[in-house]
Amino acid sequence: MKVGQIQTLKVNRISDYGLYLVDEQEQEVLLPNRFVSLNNAVGDEIEVFVYHDSEDRLVATTDKPLITEGSVACLKVVDKNIHGAFLDWGLVGKDLFLPNRNQQGGVIPGRSYLVWLYVDNITGRCVATQKLKSYIDNDIITVKPRQKVEIIVASESPIGYRAIINNRHWGMIYKNQIFKPVAIGDKLEGFVRRITDDNRIDLMLQETGYKGVTDSAQLLLQMIKQKGGVMELGDKSTPESVHAETQMSKNQFKRAVGVLLKSGDIEAEDFQIRLKKR
Repeated sequence: MKVGQIQTLKVNRISDYGLYLVDEQEQEVLLPNRFVSLNNAVGDEIEVFVYHDSEDRLVATTDKPLITEGSVACLKVVDKNIHGAFLDWGLVGKDLFLPNRNQQGGVIPGRSYLVWLYVDNITGRCVATQKLKSYIDNDIITVKPRQKVEIIVASESPIGYRAIINNRHWGMIYKNQIFKPVAIGDKLEGFVRRITDDNRIDLMLQETGYKGVTDSAQLLLQMIKQKGGVMELGDKSTPESVHAETQMSKNQFKRAVGVLLKSGDIEAEDFQIRLKKR
């Protein structure tokens, strides 16, 4: 039974309290009645998340948590006591425990913090920690340049945003590579721009190459249509006005316009682009 993970289990028997599900080793866990459908029957397979409830019993739920074992998420503190803090992880009636020993500088109720979820070796329960260095590192790089990756924004610096890549590595998104609002805790899709000799990973939020240009072109075409067929931007527009209107860099905008001109979708002037009449 994989505590802290989403998994597919089989209905083994039905009781007054709900469905008893089993894994491949025939270990049972209860799926309470509030998650049960009248159509469920013995032998059905159900995707569930397994965890310990407020009475320390192992249970299953069909609700999807905001974080699972071996991953990072930005979670809000909902309560504190002398032993630690409690985080909202998306499950009704059960908060995620963040012990004092796993905190860095203390936490404040109502604020959100980046945490890692692990399963305690002694109690078997899901526990959160802010101490990420034991889980996130660049010792052995498992990604490559231009690869699509999942990014969680971890912190801001004068040059950009430090981010966690695929719940495994540290990376950096430089501010001159960002063309849309970004906040701590955001989950984004990005691409590896380069990997340095000392295993630093630089990231970008837009794909380079032909596909990245064609995607930007289709996005720009949709913007023009939404504005009634005319957009007051062109080759002579300032980078600031282009970014404010499209969330693209000036170069990205110009490449997208070039694709749309070549395809015959638009006409362009110094300060205006518009749909081409057919």
